[in-house]
Amino acid sequence: MGGSGYTGSELLRLLINHPHISIDQITSRQDEGKYVADVFPFLEGKIDQTFTHPEKVSFDHSDLVFFATPNGVAMRYAKNLLDQGKKIIDLAADFRIKDISLWENWYQMKHECPELAQKAVYGLTEINKDQIKEAQLIANPGCYPTAIQLALVPLLKKDVINESSIIIDAKSGISGAGKRQDTNLLMSEAYDNFNAYSVGGHRHEPEIEENLKQTTGNNKIDTVFVPHLLPMVRGIYATIYADLKMDTNVELINKIYTDFYQSSYFVNFLGNDQVPQTKSVRGSNQCKISFFKRKNKLIILSTIDNLVKGAAGQAIQNMNVMFGIEENIGLDIIPVSP
Repeated sequence: MGGSGYTGSELLRLLINHPHISIDQITSRQDEGKYVADVFPFLEGKIDQTFTHPEKVSFDHSDLVFFATPNGVAMRYAKNLLDQGKKIIDLAADFRIKDISLWENWYQMKHECPELAQKAVYGLTEINKDQIKEAQLIANPGCYPTAIQLALVPLLKKDVINESSIIIDAKSGISGAGKRQDTNLLMSEAYDNFNAYSVGGHRHEPEIEENLKQTTGNNKIDTVFVPHLLPMVRGIYATIYADLKMDTNVELINKIYTDFYQSSYFVNFLGNDQVPQTKSVRGSNQCKISFFKRKNKLIILSTIDNLVKGAAGQAIQNMNVMFGIEENIGLDIIPVSP
């Protein structure tokens, strides 16, 4: 559902070569009736289907429905699909936040199925894998929250950083805003430019805080999150500043990350004093993390591709776990360089 946006096209790019998946139907309102390969020439010779209008689609032969739709769409379909025994992965924000009043405040709409938001599993795969295995409804995390939480969870679980003074300075490529016609997202406006946005508050902040609290059991977590727009197409880069609770040495921090992610296929911990680059994960499902220690502070660096690990790739990773498929199937992609 929602196959004509950036996230939808990325799902198609990755799913086409997945050995255990066949794509049943692809919906789009504006591109109804058009051949998918005409809208996305990079899929020429790979797919011969046309886009179906979402109100004309049949789910009879589908085991799983991906929603790569705007916020507020998946919640209108979810109950009916779940009653039919279908599984759902929503790549938008309809089920990411359990506190419905908080969600309605940030997304400025009434939630149509708050009871399902309580049942949805937050699909940060490396953290919630056991729950994802049994899930019917997955709330795929946002791109910023993915990079940020993967960087913070190991340290917060070990209680080595001050949970109430975390500062997050994060940047995104233009595709992170979706396929929109806003003037500031035109390359002629964004090129050779750099700016912060939503400085007074971004709706990924409550998602980050609520899920960090749930994951760590620490209700005192408080963050300051400021996003920025980079003049490039893909990439998330988070620089996180945290105060150490004690005089912790570099070796202990290295051990915390190494132990936590030793069995994770897609999280690559680089160690201390290393600087990951957005290009080192471009087009892949990888997350690269490193840190620097300066006096009593940690500077944590985390980067992902916002369309892959931050959206479509993580959704497929969650799908693999839900259906008992090896986690890296269809996602063992070498980053694109240069």
